[in-house]
Amino acid sequence: MKFDKYETEGFYDEIFEAPDKPRNGSKLLIERLKSFPYEEIQRRQKSAEAALFNMGVTFTVYKDEKNLEQIFPFDIIPRIIEAEEWKILEKGLRQRIYALNLFIDDIYNDKKILKDKVIPEELVYGGQSYLKQCEGLKPPHNIWNHITGTDIIRGKDGEYYILEDNLRCPSGVSYVLENRQVLKRTFPKVFDDSKVEAIDVYPNRLFDSLEYISNNKYSSNIVLLTPGVYNSAYFEHSYLAQQMGIELVEGRDLVVHDDYVFMRTTQGFKKVDVIYRRIDDIFLDPNFFKNDSLIGVPGIMDVYRKGNVAFANAPGTGIADDKVIYAYTPKIIKYYTGEEPLLNIVPTYVCSEEKECKHVLENLDKLVVKAANESGGYGMLIGPHSGKKEQNEFAKKIKENPRNYIAQPTITLSRVPVIIDDHLEGRHVDLRPYIVYGEDIYIMPGGLTRVALKKGSLVVNSSQGGGSKDSWVLK
Repeated sequence: MKFDKYETEGFYDEIFEAPDKPRNGSKLLIERLKSFPYEEIQRRQKSAEAALFNMGVTFTVYKDEKNLEQIFPFDIIPRIIEAEEWKILEKGLRQRIYALNLFIDDIYNDKKILKDKVIPEELVYGGQSYLKQCEGLKPPHNIWNHITGTDIIRGKDGEYYILEDNLRCPSGVSYVLENRQVLKRTFPKVFDDSKVEAIDVYPNRLFDSLEYISNNKYSSNIVLLTPGVYNSAYFEHSYLAQQMGIELVEGRDLVVHDDYVFMRTTQGFKKVDVIYRRIDDIFLDPNFFKNDSLIGVPGIMDVYRKGNVAFANAPGTGIADDKVIYAYTPKIIKYYTGEEPLLNIVPTYVCSEEKECKHVLENLDKLVVKAANESGGYGMLIGPHSGKKEQNEFAKKIKENPRNYIAQPTITLSRVPVIIDDHLEGRHVDLRPYIVYGEDIYIMPGGLTRVALKKGSLVVNSSQGGGSKDSWVLK
C-alpha cells in the first residue's frame, strides 16, 4: 500500500506531516500498512464492517418519515494522538468539566455568577434549556454532569479547540468500545506494538460513578432508562446496560409508590436507587415538565427532590449545553476556578448582542451559524457552502429570535486518511472524549473520532452521513 499520492496540503493532517512523511506517533502504523497490498486493506475493511454488522452495532436515521436502521460507517485506519498531546487535552477537559458542574449548581441555587454580572441573566433565563422547575435541586455530592461528551476540533494551525459540550444524554461511547474490539482484531500486531491506552474500563468507571450517587450503600439497584427500541441510540442503551450488568427499562416499567421508585419484575416490585437516564429532561415526569410525555414516569421528580432516587445526569444540565452559554465558558472557568482556560473555544458571536448580530448578518456567507439547542448537525448554516436563499432564510430566523443563534468563523478541521474505493483520501474529523464524574473525574483516553465521509464536508454527525474511527492514545 502506497501513501506517496496522499495529499496533505492546506490542512492539518493527524497522521502525516507531509506526503509520505508520517508523524512520529504514526510511523509504526504507516510502516505496517505499507507492507500490505491494497487488496488486503480492503479485505480487512470489509471484514471489520461485517463484524460490526454481526455485533448489531447500528443506529437509526429518521428520513422521509421512515426509520432506517444501519451500521455506523467505520474506517479501519485509526486516528493517533500522542501521549504529550493527550496530557494537555486531559488536563483541560478536567478543568472544564469541574467548572461547568459548579456553574450548573450555582445557576439553580445561589446564582452568584448572575449577581456578579459575569453572564447576562436574560441569556440564562431566556434559554429553552433552562428549567425553572430545577431551581433548588441538590443532587448527591453536588454532581450534576455525571457523563459528558465534549466535542473537540483541530484547526489548520494544529491547535485544539472545544467545539461544544454535551451534558444531557451524550451518545456514542458504545461505538468507541466496539470499534476498539474490532480494530484490535484487524491490526493485532501493530496495535500491541503501538502501546495504546486501554478504554475497556469505561463501563466499570461508569458503574462506579452511578453507585457513588446511590443513597443505598449496601446493595444499589441501578437501571438505565431508555425511550425504547425506536430511539436512534437504542443499541447503545442496551449495550451499556449489558456491559454494566444493570436492567434496561422504559418508563412503563417504573412506578412511583410511597415516595420511592419501583421497577416491575416477574417477582413483583423492586426498589430502584439510581437511574442512568437516556431520555431528555422534559420527558422525565409528565407531572413536572412536559405533561404529554408518554415515556416518563409520573411523580418521579418528587421522589428525586426527596433524595429517594438519584439521576445521572441530573435534570437541568442542559443549560450548559446551550451554544450561547458556550460563548461564556472561558469566563465561567475563570470565575469558578480562578484559572485561565487550558483549552480554547472557537471565537463566537452572540446574536443577542446588537453589534455582534450586525456583524453576523453582514457576513453570513463566511460564518457558521448555529441554533442554541439543536444537535446532530441540524439547525445550522455553513456560510461558505450555502447559497443566497439559505442565507436569507437564516437572516430572517436570526432577526426573529436573536437569542437562539450564535455564529463562528469556519474552522478548517484536521483530516485523516480514509479508504475511498481503491485509494486513500483525507477526510475531516472531530473528537468526542467521554468524561465520567463520580468520586473523581475519569476521562476516556481518546474517545469517538467522527469522520465527514463526504468529500469536502465539515459535518461529521452520523445523522448527516458521517462515520467513525478508532482513536489511539499512545502511552
